[in-house]
Amino acid sequence: MNSFDLYFITDRGLSKNGIIEDVRQAIRGGVKIVQYREKEFPTRRMVEEACAIRKLCSGSKVIFIVNDRVDVALASGADGVHIGPNDMDYGTARKILGPGKIIGVTASSVEDAKRFEELGADYVGLSPIFATGTKKDAGKPVGVEIIRQARASLKIPFTAIGGINPDNIEDVLDAGAKSVCMISAIMKDDVENEVRNARRIMNEHAA
Repeated sequence: MNSFDLYFITDRGLSKNGIIEDVRQAIRGGVKIVQYREKEFPTRRMVEEACAIRKLCSGSKVIFIVNDRVDVALASGADGVHIGPNDMDYGTARKILGPGKIIGVTASSVEDAKRFEELGADYVGLSPIFATGTKKDAGKPVGVEIIRQARASLKIPFTAIGGINPDNIEDVLDAGAKSVCMISAIMKDDVENEVRNARRIMNEHAA
């Protein structure tokens, strides 16, 4: 994960163009990481869709992560998985995937993030920074202070997730986030343009 990465997560409920087209536009706009998150589809369809997304990501040298489903990640050739508190535990996921795959984890405290770092996680998603309706079980907002704490405590990369939009992204960046995830703020009719706008704000802040 490079500095000032924009992390994109698919959301079928918010999509205006279809998941594959959303990913295509997001990549054109400049995202560096794509996470495929799907909770409703049967496994076969998930694998088919994940394979299509993996091809788009591979062709653009974008990291491709599958949410939760280790089996789908393996079947599609994804770069890794992202697991939350109710998903497969980190140790089991690592045994199945091996050392060559990326495993990201969700943490709502620096203490949890440090624990996952010690276990060997590749990155942490700090969530939710602000209130969000995108993920029903996201929990209470943790605020930007966790970002400052993470910057001082973590050696592995982290990304800030939850309720981030053009109106508050500066607060997230000021707190020290180098990677930011925006979902509802990007899932508009023109995903590419929204991604470009977010990346412009991030680049200007880095200058």
